[in-house]
Amino acid sequence: MTETTTQKNTSETAQTTVAAPAAAAPAHTPPSRPSFGGARGGSSTGRSGARGGAGASRGGSGKGSPRGGRGGAGFERVKPEFDNKLIQIRRVTRVVAGGRRFAFSVALVAGNRKGSVGVGIGKAADTAAAIEKATKNAKKNMIKVLLTSGMMIPHEVEAKESSATVMIMPAAGRGMVAGSSVRNVLELAGIKNVRAKILSGSKNKLNNARATIKALEQLRAKGTKVVEEPATK
Repeated sequence: MTETTTQKNTSETAQTTVAAPAAAAPAHTPPSRPSFGGARGGSSTGRSGARGGAGASRGGSGKGSPRGGRGGAGFERVKPEFDNKLIQIRRVTRVVAGGRRFAFSVALVAGNRKGSVGVGIGKAADTAAAIEKATKNAKKNMIKVLLTSGMMIPHEVEAKESSATVMIMPAAGRGMVAGSSVRNVLELAGIKNVRAKILSGSKNKLNNARATIKALEQLRAKGTKVVEEPATK
């Protein structure tokens, strides 16, 4: 019994000796990170360098950036040859078997402010297409106004279109004295120092504009005679 107890104690001591843990290794200490102020204050590496580069490129002339930058020349819009102004826009309804169909009718004045002006109308399902058609029609019906060296009309003219009657007179030093669509036609024609009067009670802007165009077509230079065609039988 004594020997058996001694053997058991010896075996337990050996197991205890084998199972003893090894000495703990020293804990790994991570490298210290630089302070936030130091990283931003750095001049070449890390996040500070990327920010510095972006700031430099943004503050530069903008030639390398895709958007051109604030300092770049940018895109220069080409000015159109003729200016235009809307004088009338109406929604037109057409009744068909299946119901109603809507369209837009646009009347506008187009001119280059150098003596060329015209009135056109256009009709389409949307306003953009109607304006485009009216612009083409105005360019097609454009006239060249005979003006003096000071962009004034040489004499008084008067014309009638449907129920609208317009009279246009030169007025030196008065500027532009006109209203309604007559003013739009005179402005886009480039006429200065002129006075216009709508003699009729018509409020139709399209007829007033057409009467103005018809009156401007009657302008003649001083000394020229108007030859009237003989009436056909």
